[in-house]
Amino acid sequence: MKTLPLTPLRTFLTAGVLGLCGLAGHAETRPSILFCFSDDWGRYASIYRDLDRPGLNDVIETPALDQIGRSGVVFNNAFVSAPSCTPCRASVSTGMPFYLCGSNAFLHSQEFGKAPDSFKTLPGFSELLVRHGYHVLHWGKTTNKAAKRVDQTHALPIHYFSQAVSDAPDKEARKREIFSFVRSNFRAFLDEQPEGKPFFYWFGPHNSHRQWARGSGNELWGLDPDALKGKLPAFLPDVHEVREDIADYLGEALAWDAMVNELVEELKPRGEMDNTLIIVSGDHGMPGMPRGKCNLHDFGSMVSLLVSWPERVKAGRKIDDFVSLMDIAPTVLEAAGIKPPDHMLAKSFMNLLTSEKNGIVEPGRDHVIIGRERHVGQAQKDRSPYPSRAIRTADYLLIRNFKPGRLPMGDVYDLDATSEDLLENHYLAYPDMDASPTKVFLMTHRESRGKFFDYAFSARPEFELYDLKRDPDQIDNVASNSEYADVLEALTHRLMTTLRETGDPRVVGDGKTFDQKPYVDPDYPPKPWTKKELNF
Repeated sequence: MKTLPLTPLRTFLTAGVLGLCGLAGHAETRPSILFCFSDDWGRYASIYRDLDRPGLNDVIETPALDQIGRSGVVFNNAFVSAPSCTPCRASVSTGMPFYLCGSNAFLHSQEFGKAPDSFKTLPGFSELLVRHGYHVLHWGKTTNKAAKRVDQTHALPIHYFSQAVSDAPDKEARKREIFSFVRSNFRAFLDEQPEGKPFFYWFGPHNSHRQWARGSGNELWGLDPDALKGKLPAFLPDVHEVREDIADYLGEALAWDAMVNELVEELKPRGEMDNTLIIVSGDHGMPGMPRGKCNLHDFGSMVSLLVSWPERVKAGRKIDDFVSLMDIAPTVLEAAGIKPPDHMLAKSFMNLLTSEKNGIVEPGRDHVIIGRERHVGQAQKDRSPYPSRAIRTADYLLIRNFKPGRLPMGDVYDLDATSEDLLENHYLAYPDMDASPTKVFLMTHRESRGKFFDYAFSARPEFELYDLKRDPDQIDNVASNSEYADVLEALTHRLMTTLRETGDPRVVGDGKTFDQKPYVDPDYPPKPWTKKELNF
């Protein structure tokens, strides 16, 4: 891949771009906020290593992320509202469940723009920070509710990190150049900070999305794929091809850690660390993998959440309360002294941060609701969604698939696609799973590795129920087991009651909102599909 020059952010900033409107009158006591939100980064940091069972975090060290967790709070049960980039970010920004985010309840649609959009009426928390005097910038992949953002076309080496470094003759020098660029961007933003005004900086690289170079985990970071042997979850075949794919992904997690380190190191000499609220998380789990991105199982929906605020938050704590990432919005607003909008359904976790307890702080935070409708609009041939909702508690995961006749990762468009075709274009088959060596392995070894193929692509029943104490990898569906009948009934009632009370269009009214325009446009693009049309 051709790399582009790293142009300092200051080139793109003007006083007008970062103009602020309104003052809250207490800027000197309000925290600055550094929000580090990575694309497709799940729960991969050495601070999340499980000493009781082998796992992927055993082979990595993430000192910057670990230090943020040690200086504040590690959340052990943080989940996304939806394991897909746009709906997750919409939920984070607005403090609303993904299904109430209008056009942003899914990745994209051709019909929105022609129809009323409720998402436009929901203010994002960064918009409210701007109104109350914060110095604000969104950098990288953020949200359509970005109050202020910067042109980032010059930043491709960050987003395509492993390709940019692998192609360089001096790889270590190229790494340092990219990390220095991350820091210079942040420095330019801070240098523009008006006297006495706190800042909000959303840092959102997407290097851990599916664009990394094959073999880069070992080449750039010394991650031996075979060191992962015996550490993969049970729904993945423990073979070299899959281990290498994961090692390459974990290399991107190490690059992410190094980028976060640059931001923290830039803050330290400015004397702002004590009163800076640092929040680190990501939008869903690993891409290109069974049960990962676009799935409601833990591998797709359970994420990191590390929070530090030395002035207010006691260090060295681990919290087991369940938190949805949509709760970030009211938490940030509370920290900034701003009243959340009345429509915001999420609940601030500030009480968890300011408590001195470990483990369970608020017993009522004993579950989260997760869901999805669509990721890639073209996943199903008729453009229909794959509607699912889930409730996750400490003991169980219940998933309800409302249309079990549909395939969870979508349809196959090209039965004759070669391995090379599948690596280049994930739209050719099962489009809701990103192209990856693991996907190719599963599809080309279906006969010998059938159960792993099924975990990824085969139809699923209406109800999936997993007993997490017995089955932490969530592969044994006990929904039809009579021993779990009471659990199934109780969780189903709790899930559906919550969805109805919060106005989920999938269950209120006729329940067909997400199956028709503007959410679904069955006429775009025109059929029949061709390889050229698919390869956009």
